[in-house]
Amino acid sequence: MTVERFPIQVEGSGEASGHAGERVLVSLERAQGFGQLKNLPVRLPVGCRRGGCGVCRVRVTAGDYRSDKMSRAHVSEEEEAAGLTLACCIYPLSALSLRLEPAVGVKDKKQHCKKSESGGE
Repeated sequence: MTVERFPIQVEGSGEASGHAGERVLVSLERAQGFGQLKNLPVRLPVGCRRGGCGVCRVRVTAGDYRSDKMSRAHVSEEEEAAGLTLACCIYPLSALSLRLEPAVGVKDKKQHCKKSESGGE
């Protein structure tokens, strides 16, 4: 049995491929490991992998996908309707184009460490 694969274009970074039963985040991680997403400035943002942390926010600019539940603290219904979602919660149903988005509500680790070292909160 042949599994249909779909291209996943990451704006400005390259292309991965995935299938309907595979989370987009897994497809992107595999592509980065094989050097296919060469223009990413850093490693892919990965957190809980279950839709609760909001670290892997992406905006789908083209294509169809199905999604699992995700935290509304990180993606509102309005944002989801506008194509914002979490890469760990979506599965491609066609070719996809997406853009990595900054996570909301994630503290800057460096700032936190600096404050702690100087006795601040």
